[in-house]
Amino acid sequence: MSVELLDFYADWCGPCKVMEPLIEEIKNEMGDKLQVRKIDVDSDNDTATQFGVMSIPTFVVLKDGQEVDRAVGSQPKDSIVSKITAHLS
Repeated sequence: MSVELLDFYADWCGPCKVMEPLIEEIKNEMGDKLQVRKIDVDSDNDTATQFGVMSIPTFVVLKDGQEVDRAVGSQPKDSIVSKITAHLS
């Protein structure tokens, strides 16, 4: 059972830059329990289209490869963490 966080972003996106250190903190705190994949919507538009990403930042939580939750826009760290931890058990 694996949980992955897809972080859809772009280098020019202000809110994405704000979220970057929070996502890095979450990644470090969760260790092996969570895989984080950063997806640049400018260079990987196919994946963004596949997940129906309309605005960034968008955070998609996958469990065993299936989308189980998502958040759009700047979020408090605990909001993202709770979306992830709900699927870790």
